[in-house]
This record gives sequence, structure tokens and C-alpha cells, in this order.
Amino acid sequence: MRKILHFFLLLALAVNVQAQTPKYEVRAVWLTTIGGIDWPHIYANSPSNIQRQKQELTTILDKLQQANINTVLLQARVRATTIFPSNREPWDACLSGKAGVSPGYDALQFAIDECHKRGMQCHAWIVTIPVGKWNNYGCRQLRQKYPKLIVKVGDEGYMNPENSETGDYLAQFCREVTRRYDVDGIHLDYIRYPETWKMKVSRSQGRQYITSIVRKINQAVKAEKPWVMLSCSPIGKYDDLSRYKSGGWNANTTVCQDAQGWLRDGLMDALFPMMYFQGNNFFPFAVNWKEYAYGRIIAPGLAAYMLHPSERNWPLEVMQREMYVIREQGLGQTFFRSKFLTDNTKGLYTFTKDFNQNPALIPPMTWYGKRSPATPAKVQLQRGMTTDMLIWEQPRDYSGGDYLIYNIYASSDYPVDISDARHLISTRQRSNHITVTHGGRQFNYAITAVDRYGNESLPVQTLKPTAPLRKLDFRELIVGKSRKRTKKR
Repeated sequence: MRKILHFFLLLALAVNVQAQTPKYEVRAVWLTTIGGIDWPHIYANSPSNIQRQKQELTTILDKLQQANINTVLLQARVRATTIFPSNREPWDACLSGKAGVSPGYDALQFAIDECHKRGMQCHAWIVTIPVGKWNNYGCRQLRQKYPKLIVKVGDEGYMNPENSETGDYLAQFCREVTRRYDVDGIHLDYIRYPETWKMKVSRSQGRQYITSIVRKINQAVKAEKPWVMLSCSPIGKYDDLSRYKSGGWNANTTVCQDAQGWLRDGLMDALFPMMYFQGNNFFPFAVNWKEYAYGRIIAPGLAAYMLHPSERNWPLEVMQREMYVIREQGLGQTFFRSKFLTDNTKGLYTFTKDFNQNPALIPPMTWYGKRSPATPAKVQLQRGMTTDMLIWEQPRDYSGGDYLIYNIYASSDYPVDISDARHLISTRQRSNHITVTHGGRQFNYAITAVDRYGNESLPVQTLKPTAPLRKLDFRELIVGKSRKRTKKR
């Protein structure tokens, strides 16, 4: 009887969620580079291997795009080492096979470009406090430059959160990344006390130290590009709840991570809590994150790795329930790690493709009070036997951010209802033209402009057809060359 009830509960949730697929929803992955555990698996030590390494990444991104993932958190600072050329820290070994040795290309720039081609955001994931094994290349180089900044705990090196220079250094590091790259976000990892740290200050003082680092990074990033989303990955439980305890492992008390306070005080735009739990260790704490979101973005981290037989061997149903509930709560989804999703561990990728059958937009950062851009000036539709070409003009009065992006909608009805997520066929287009393969069918289209904060304009519609169009499944559309044909349901 319990199994039967459980089945019908899942079915009811599935029907409800699919019927209310949101237009705005963060769908993210952590793409880990340390040790090449997600990427890369090939060392860039020759021209042919550079291309193979790049191809490996684009294959991953293609799979993520097909599952309508819209945010890639790419590990850019690994352990006082980087995947991009920096005067501050050396190359990580994951790319070339040797620490300090260039792979022959800028992996961060390449990833940003490839994400943007696919309509996805790319956030630079910065590991902050840990700097690796004491005698590893990155840690050794950093402590030679800043001998008083690095503390040894066991055989690991850590930036000292109680030294004010730590915040200064990390702020300048993040400023460099923000200035040099067209990143959509700076994502801070391990912005907390290490669990092995023997604290000699009060928890209240510890929170002040960590918050000071966050504030300095916020000021540095926002001074360069205020639209760049600042986020972090706090411990999955903020603190004990009145009815549910955290088991001694939480963000606020255990490791001095006042993540909800950072949202309240405007120091963070989004949180990706590492909620690698199930049951009562997951659901009440997810609701708690929502209750204290202060209007900002929450996209819980889901333990995709726990499905693997070498880990906890969770059944897929655990992940399905969590995805249904957080969507019902209006929260996003973030998979740890990318490989466990794209490898289709226990069918997770197949389920996610169905769960995310339509694209979704990143929620706009409305708390900056920016006006939505004006409607694109006009749109031209050139109908062909098998393809439509759409060409539009940028709004004439745009002056915010550094460029606009565009969303494209299609429907059999006129005018196209852009509030219906099912009509969204392509997001975050950088150019002002697009080709849609329709196979002889006809659609109406609408184009909107979006600024760097995510604010969307009113739509410009293609001309009203002279005869009504028959009802069609617009998921059959193929947009450009990167979108795949989906089977008609």
C-alpha cells in the first residue's frame, strides 16, 4: 500500500509540475576541473590534444543544452591555481598535465564563448579559502609571496580568514576575472571556516571575518560590472530549525557562513546550497532557504553523485521527489556533479530532459531597480519551404549594461503569449537574426530584448497571418544549428 501511495504521489506531483513548467528557473550544474573529474579527461599537450580537450567540453555542453540546463558553474580557481592565464596564480595541472604549464589556450574564455553560443550562462567558480596540499605547486607559490597569509592545518594550506589581507587578495582576484572576462557570475566556494580549523574566536566574531571577505569581493565585482551575479555554495543546512536539527553540520553556526544574512544585506545575488541529503534532512531546510531568500535566487544543490553505486546508491526516486518539490517551491536546481548528470546515472539525465522539456530563463535581478529595455524596433520574417529567417533591430534607446541578448517565442496562436513557458524556443541569443527549421509548418513569432540583469522587454510580434494557423507542436522546431529535434509527445 505504501508503494502504491508513493507512486500516485509522484504521479500527481509530475502532472502538476509539468502543467506548470516555470518560465523563470535556474537549472545549473557544477562542472568540476580539479583532477579532471568532470573535465578534462585529455591533457592538452599537443595541438591535436588541445582540440580533443576542447571537443570534450563542447560535447558536455551540448548534452547540458539538450537537457535545457541554463547555468554552468565552471571551476576556474582550483587550489591557488587557475584554468586561465593569470599573473597572480599559476596554471592548474588539470589542463596540460603539469602544474604551472599553459595548455596553449585560455580554457575559461573558451568555455564562456561556448556556453554563450548555446544560450547558457557561464559563472566562474572560485574556490576561496583552501589552497591545496602544503607542498603542492599552487600553495607553495602563494605562501612564498604571502608567507603570513597561509595557515597549515594537517597537510593542507588555507588562506587565513582572520587576516584582513585574505579578503583583499580574493577581492582583487575576483576583480581581475570580472574585468577580463564576460562571465555572467562569480561563484564562491568554501567561503567559510574549514571544518578542521581550531577556532580561537567566538562564532560571532568568526562570522564577521567571513562576512568581511564577502563584502570586499562584492564591492570589487560590482565596481567592475554590477550585473555580474555574485553567488556562493553554502553548507546545505543554514542552521538548526525549531523541529529539525542540523546534526551539528550547518552553515551559520558550524562554519560561520551567514549566507542568509548576505542575501538580506545585498552582498549576494544567489545561493546554491549544497543540500546533499534526503527526506527530513532535505525538505524542511529547502523551505527554510526559500523563507529567507529576501527575493533573491535560491537553487539547491542536488547530490547526483549519491545515485552512483560507489557512493550511497540512492534510487532515482530520491532525486525525482526533490526536483518536484523544489520546483513547486519556486526554487532552482543545481546538480553536483556535471558528470553524474550527463552520464545518465540511474536514468537521471533522461528524467531531467523530460522534467525540463522547455527552456527557462534565469530570474531577473530586479533588486537593482533597473528598467526593462525597450522593445526591439521591428522584426522581419522571411518564410521558406522548410525554414524561417527572423531578423530584428536593437531597441534604439538602449544604454544599460554592455550589450543586449534576445529571447525567441513561437506559437500557432496570434499574438504569441510570452508568459507561457512552452512558447519559449530559444534564449539569450547574441545576434539579431536566427533561422528556425519548421519542416513546412507555419508559426507566429515574438522577440524580446533582455538586459544583463535579466530584465525582459515587451515583445515585438511578427505580422498577423491572413489565415489562422493549425495547432502544432512547436517543440518540433529546430533553432539554428545547435538545438536538437525532439520527438513529438
